[in-house]
Amino acid sequence: MNNSERKQAIRTLLKGIETGDPAAVAVVDEDRYIQHNPQTHEGSEGLSALFKRLSKTSPRVNIARVFADGDYVFAHTEYDFSKRRIGFEVFRFEGDRAVEHWDNIQSRQGPNPSGHGMVDGTTEATDLEKTEANRSLVREFIDEVLVGRRTGQLARYVHGEHFIQHNPELEDGIAAWKAALEAAANGRPVIEYQRVHRVLAEGSFVLSVSEGFRAGIHSSFYDLFRIERGAVVEHWDTIEAVPKPSEWKNNNGKF
Repeated sequence: MNNSERKQAIRTLLKGIETGDPAAVAVVDEDRYIQHNPQTHEGSEGLSALFKRLSKTSPRVNIARVFADGDYVFAHTEYDFSKRRIGFEVFRFEGDRAVEHWDNIQSRQGPNPSGHGMVDGTTEATDLEKTEANRSLVREFIDEVLVGRRTGQLARYVHGEHFIQHNPELEDGIAAWKAALEAAANGRPVIEYQRVHRVLAEGSFVLSVSEGFRAGIHSSFYDLFRIERGAVVEHWDTIEAVPKPSEWKNNNGKF
């Protein structure tokens, strides 16, 4: 499969949630599939059972955007089950089959104070020739500003005048984001990025997968950035609490 075919296969897989059709998971190699969703059993058989269970809630799946980076395909999705949720899905391919999966899902909220939803906005990647430059920019931004907590450097990386924010609690512009990153409670940051696990990119879109704490709770941060002319101009995210290992249905870990 080329990247376009892989992206289409993932669209088909995710849309299978609506019908519960086990054929939708044919792209998954059940013998080698590594599942990092702690609440899902290992292998495509576990995925088929999950889809069958979810289909009973008459779900709707909106795939807002899908990108590819080497052997990885990453999607930004909106799920309407019994509750509405927003998610990022990451799949690793070997040849024509998906062999590993990570995700990060939170309840849908918003619109935010600037009127933006959690999945609306630009959907198509541009500037494909700048993929590596944009990846490097985001990695540097995360290391310096998010993990390093040098929030005074936000303006070096973010186009403040035209910055569009999709986080459901924040408004457009640098000031609100800076205040949220600087907020503290009980002597520690409310939002605390500690480690970056993965940075995926296609052209103007870059997705980072990070680990840390939110309000003292062990959490996973997925941040999607859109880059224009060397600066972040748009941001989407999801934040999910990491379950305790005693609650996991597989032993692969969240990350």
